[in-house]
Amino acid sequence: MKLTRQAIADVILIEPAVHGDERGYFFESFRKDQLEQTLGHSVNFNQDNESLSSRGVLRGLHYQLPPHAQSKLVRVISGEVIDIAVDIRVGSPTFGQHVKAHLSGSNKHQLFVPRGFAHGFVVLSEQAIFAYKVDNHYAPEHDCGIHYNDAALGINWQLNTSQLVTSAKDAQQPTLLTRQQTAPDTLFEYGKNYYA
Repeated sequence: MKLTRQAIADVILIEPAVHGDERGYFFESFRKDQLEQTLGHSVNFNQDNESLSSRGVLRGLHYQLPPHAQSKLVRVISGEVIDIAVDIRVGSPTFGQHVKAHLSGSNKHQLFVPRGFAHGFVVLSEQAIFAYKVDNHYAPEHDCGIHYNDAALGINWQLNTSQLVTSAKDAQQPTLLTRQQTAPDTLFEYGKNYYA
């Protein structure tokens, strides 16, 4: 299993060692010890989630506020997506920047999205089954988001806007700048330990 820090170092791409033969394949999809060694702190995942989406479905950009902030370990079981993690830690040198990963059932890559980041993905294949671990349960009163098409974020979703299918909730999310100016308490603070 190869774990690589991305351009924003707190985001980690995981490439499992896939062993295949005429019977099929086998791989370790999660190693707590290796992830924590790379992170330098513990992560206690307590829930697994799964979604099925068709081509063009865009889910995001989502996050939860403390004390229910979530880390996510995301992967695609079948199909392919573009996965995005946006740094929303005010004061961070990479505030508003993002990491993009191509996740698919074929490459079996995973992305670790830490607390302090907004997350989203768009489906490029006809369908995709998306699975992820979280280290806090869903808390609707702490649920937040950033508009997926915020021009300041510069995200290339690789599909035309007319091809995207979003929820009404996601379509109405504010931009990152709007959140920062009008509701700064709905963002994270760079340098603060949200795992303590």
